[in-house]
Amino acid sequence: MSELTIKGTIKTVLDVQTGTSKAGSEWKKLTFVVANNEGYEGKEQIFAFEIFGEEKVENFQKYNKVGQNVEVSFNIGTNEWKGKYFTSLSAWKVMSESSSATVETVTEKTTADLPF
Repeated sequence: MSELTIKGTIKTVLDVQTGTSKAGSEWKKLTFVVANNEGYEGKEQIFAFEIFGEEKVENFQKYNKVGQNVEVSFNIGTNEWKGKYFTSLSAWKVMSESSSATVETVTEKTTADLPF
């Protein structure tokens, strides 16, 4: 499967959900919404992504906020429960567009300084 990415603006960050698995392990999940205008005839599209795991949730909250432009890398997954199907978008990387621009700028300067 190819890498799936979406660029847009963080529109909403929902409250963190917590629980206990059947095995007795604690878990944390955060849902956030990204919007862009790449729909039909420039119509706004929204995407609800999930982040699962305590460390990932804390890092998202630390480095991201509503209104920030981001690029989200994600996987699509579907689960079945009692004959019903539930599809989720699981984010595994959220990059601020401003931080990726900084990395590109540094790369360009380094390449320009090479003697060959």
